[in-house]
Amino acid sequence: MEELKRILSVYPKRMIDLTRLEELTKSFVHTYEEFADVILQLEKDQILEMVKSKGRTARTPSLAYQYRIQKSVLASSHHQELQIYRNKLHPAILLDEYFRIDPVVWKQDLPFIEKIDHYLKAFGFPNEPVPAPERSFELVHDEKWIVEKGGKEVLERIGLYERLQIIPVSEPLMFAVNPGQIHRENQFHLIVENKTTYQGLLPALVDTEFSTLIYGSGKVIIKSIEQFPAQYPVEANHEFFYFGDLDREGVSIWYSLTKRQSVKLALPFYIACLAQEPVKGKGYQLENREALQAFLTNFSKLHQDKIQKLLRLGTYYPQEILKSKQLQAIWRESDWKALI
Repeated sequence: MEELKRILSVYPKRMIDLTRLEELTKSFVHTYEEFADVILQLEKDQILEMVKSKGRTARTPSLAYQYRIQKSVLASSHHQELQIYRNKLHPAILLDEYFRIDPVVWKQDLPFIEKIDHYLKAFGFPNEPVPAPERSFELVHDEKWIVEKGGKEVLERIGLYERLQIIPVSEPLMFAVNPGQIHRENQFHLIVENKTTYQGLLPALVDTEFSTLIYGSGKVIIKSIEQFPAQYPVEANHEFFYFGDLDREGVSIWYSLTKRQSVKLALPFYIACLAQEPVKGKGYQLENREALQAFLTNFSKLHQDKIQKLLRLGTYYPQEILKSKQLQAIWRESDWKALI
């Protein structure tokens, strides 16, 4: 029954002959009696309406030779089911997309949506990003679901992919090299969160004491940093510095990164940001208290108070608040050895 409803909901015509109905159901209906029961039930449910001018068969039970498909009734049934689930699932799970697409997609996604609903009600939203396979196992007990089995698309349909803090499967690390520094015993590496800041700093790289400038690409760096030894197989004492947006997410990215790689804050950039006027926005971001406390310990009491206040007021400092020339001057002129 449900399979035939799905077929009828996407059938390209409004009229359908009895012989065509038999063809469409032969893979799951095996006798005439079973077939007649299904069709008569759809008549009763007003999903199939007899075309009176075509008449009915002489067989028992008797069926119409042709039917009109009442797609509005089919849609109504599907929409009613969505409304029921909308009321019982976690409020963050959005079902709007399923009102517009083939009902079969809803049926395929539902078992996974129910598992995600259970996870959210039990644990809430995660505070830290983790690689896709790890989050996938937490959600549906299948580490391959997000990347290999369509899970990313399901999470995007229900509006949760970004909120579940998923790090894509490890991407290659993107960085530029300063050839004048690669033979030093002690080497510095600067990681920046955003592409604009990377491009703004790049021209100054050869004028600094840093061996590389690394593009973090938001949360991607948390996983891609593991590629560094393979992509930069230089034996040295490596010191990493990080500069990202001064908002809750930027703080969380740095904190998650520290759990995989020892990395210090590039304090001269942050202190320069704090001398500017903050920007409205990002108030919706979730706070990771542990990450924020670890972040704040790098600053003076005056700066700690200012950072806490600006986040509380729903403001932040994007990296782009510092212009290219200012970024380059800070990078060239700061005493980075003093931060080690």
